[in-house]
Amino acid sequence: MEKFFFATAVFLFAIAVSNFAYAQVESDSEESSESVKQPAATTPQEGLKAYSKFDFVPGENVIFFDDFSQDNVGDFPALWNTNASGEVVTLSEFPGKWFKMKPGGSFYPEMKGVMPENFTIEYDLVYSYKAEAPSFSMDIFSTIEGERIDELVAGNGGAELQLSAGQVSLFNWKDKEYGAIRSILDNEHLSAKNNQVVRVSIAVQKERVRVYLDQDKIYDIPKLLYPGLTYDRIRFYSGNESEGYTPYISNFRVAVGVPDMRSKLITEGKLVTRGILFNSGSDKIKPESYGTLKMISDILKENPSVKVKIVGHTDSDGDEKSNFDLSKRRAASVKNVLSNEFGVEMTRMEVDGKGESEPVSPNTTPEGKANNRRVEFIKL
Repeated sequence: MEKFFFATAVFLFAIAVSNFAYAQVESDSEESSESVKQPAATTPQEGLKAYSKFDFVPGENVIFFDDFSQDNVGDFPALWNTNASGEVVTLSEFPGKWFKMKPGGSFYPEMKGVMPENFTIEYDLVYSYKAEAPSFSMDIFSTIEGERIDELVAGNGGAELQLSAGQVSLFNWKDKEYGAIRSILDNEHLSAKNNQVVRVSIAVQKERVRVYLDQDKIYDIPKLLYPGLTYDRIRFYSGNESEGYTPYISNFRVAVGVPDMRSKLITEGKLVTRGILFNSGSDKIKPESYGTLKMISDILKENPSVKVKIVGHTDSDGDEKSNFDLSKRRAASVKNVLSNEFGVEMTRMEVDGKGESEPVSPNTTPEGKANNRRVEFIKL
């Protein structure tokens, strides 16, 4: 009898293991992700202090934003176009969705209209390679109607930033001819962060272009873009086929102009910024917010009698109660950072949160949601 019960238990256990394994396979097939493994020795996440020389301030109004959250994994992203192929994927090491651009193709966001004189571009890049590291480039240029999107020297004129593991280059062109500026720099930033997230930030002020990789400013060229042209296209190009090479991007953001923070806060009594960024669903401030926080702290230090209320706002993703709580916690995080990192007195700052209750744009588009995720400083 004991042998019978023992045999029965073993049989039932085997069935349970089999069902678990089957369920696990089913789960893995439904939520598959790209395997992007960290190197053996990883670089710790940089904090705000590592960005102490980072003076980039993103534009005020978001005109294009895509984190690919609205796209299905495996699909080409709906807001982009290409002459090649690509797909939205998840990465095993990093949250969110990522656009995998397959080698040898041109990819561009379907933006409408002419770019303003002053604008900013930001995106997260995972530059993954094993041996060779082809270039991964981004162009800003003025289109010619009917022109192919894979033209090497495109449009009436523009500028291109090329990134590869050990080298960065920036050059301009006009009327299909390469221009006078062609700068090539040795850069180990990407090779040191292979398979890690690198934040690319670009600020355009008329002809002047500044380029940052994470906290490092690698270019500041006063006369890169040609005056008199209407720039209306941003294009990525993924280098030639190479074993083990793949670029992934996410959180691609284009915004108009840099706000005059000093005038808005001191004269108008209210400053709205979308340059203080947080991890998704979290009150943890991202280090690339340093430039915006530094500028706000400078204004408060220059005007020691001014007190402010810091108000957090979210988009409508998630439930209303959670968003209300998150917005208050984010405002409190901003207050703590301004005090602990930048020396602004706690007594000069109050906090509040409005959650999703006061949208400034419809929450029906990625751009609208990005504009609604903001922090307000109200002069008391």
